[in-house]
Amino acid sequence: MFPDSRFPKPLAIRYQQGIGLPIALFVITVLALLVAGMAQLQQATGDSISLQIQSQRAFHAVESGAQLAVAEVLDGGNCATVPASVDFGVGGLKECRANIQCSVTAPLSIPGGGGNRIYTLVSSGECGSGDELAQREVEVRLR
Repeated sequence: MFPDSRFPKPLAIRYQQGIGLPIALFVITVLALLVAGMAQLQQATGDSISLQIQSQRAFHAVESGAQLAVAEVLDGGNCATVPASVDFGVGGLKECRANIQCSVTAPLSIPGGGGNRIYTLVSSGECGSGDELAQREVEVRLR
């Protein structure tokens, strides 16, 4: 049943050194490092997508603020009717805001039927907070 020490072992069994365990440990270590690297890559990709979405939301908030300001200037004919800020409370722009600045140049001698004043509207907006804060700015000129 048990090996008998009276009989010599065959040469193949006698000279085996047991390399299987170090190779298995090496393979397991390499696979663990690959899994950890892939997890970090997945986390970075998720964070990047989240920031990209916030940036797009901030862009749309700024564009909406600029369009509102253009409509107010064209309707009222001066900067007094333009709101200083717009808070978006519903839909995809929830928790976003746009700050609007309006300035007008002195009357210029501009040919054509568009008037002789140039309005500069600067809309700056932000969405999110903390590490996920995205800010954008748009400048529009009209006459």
